[in-house]
Amino acid sequence: MQCSPVSLAIVGATGAVGGELLKVLEKRDFPIRELHCFASTRSSGKEVFFRGRPIAVKPLSEEALKGIDIAIFSAGRKVSKEWVPKAAALGIRVVDNSSFFRMDPAVPLIIPEINAHALKDGDFLACCPNCSAAIMLMAVAPLHRRFKITRIVAATYQAASGAGFQAMKELEEETLAHLENRSYARTVMPHPYAFNLFPHNSPLNEEGFAEEEVKMLEETRKILEDEQIWVNATCVRVPVLRAHSEALNITFSQPVSVAEAYEVLKCSPGLTILEDRQSNRFPMPSDASGQDNVFCGRLRIDPSFPNTLDLWVVGDQLLKGAALNAVQIAELYLSKIACAPSPA
Repeated sequence: MQCSPVSLAIVGATGAVGGELLKVLEKRDFPIRELHCFASTRSSGKEVFFRGRPIAVKPLSEEALKGIDIAIFSAGRKVSKEWVPKAAALGIRVVDNSSFFRMDPAVPLIIPEINAHALKDGDFLACCPNCSAAIMLMAVAPLHRRFKITRIVAATYQAASGAGFQAMKELEEETLAHLENRSYARTVMPHPYAFNLFPHNSPLNEEGFAEEEVKMLEETRKILEDEQIWVNATCVRVPVLRAHSEALNITFSQPVSVAEAYEVLKCSPGLTILEDRQSNRFPMPSDASGQDNVFCGRLRIDPSFPNTLDLWVVGDQLLKGAALNAVQIAELYLSKIACAPSPA
């Protein structure tokens, strides 16, 4: 089958994820007839480049959305809340990177390597999961399918990219100011960020859990289709530009050996085992930055608790945690709306 080119829109084209979306679409040779790029009115008049040519960035309007086949939203909850229903009403298939619709029971939450089956022919909206959940589940899902996981204790080490382009820029500027012994006025992060780390700055609920930590539980259950699995996460912001790292303590319903777990993981799509035990070398953010695959390693038995393994996972937040996953969902849409037999 050969897919006919479609009219595609990126909402939030000038942000960190928007920039990665353009690169991923080009790299994967996504069949595009027309590309429309939208952002806030502050970005009106700007241009982005795709396949070597400039594309003007426009403000959103219902008129501008007409005729578009697929739209990828990466402009935050408020924009998605207002504009995703309008886009769907126009018959546009939407991929939403925000958290607004993720836990709606009627909306599929998709990681294509894990649960592509959840996207049905009649769906006009699908969501990408939280970046930390996505990176974790790339390693967890294949193990869960084989051995059934009952509980995960996760500690995440989240890069500046998770807070957007301005946070990445702020980390670079604050680090330079720190090295030059200059003061620096932060506008994105609430605490000193250069050479420092702090618990994730998303809002806390009444039980003291950060919003990011709650997402990892709720979204894991939805994607794995298992309400019995428990996830207890501690999310930490670290002074790394891009690529999140996670230490996972995973309890299974049965004994699982390290060798059995490695056998499953090495055959899992989108996942790469990276380690050299003799050199004490395991995945790092510098390995994962700019890479499509999620990296894992350092599996070991937890001697303190039955049927439990420890695992280290690293993935690019801007790619598998956002842009790449969104484009993969858009590719799933292609087979539903724009495919025709290859010409003879």
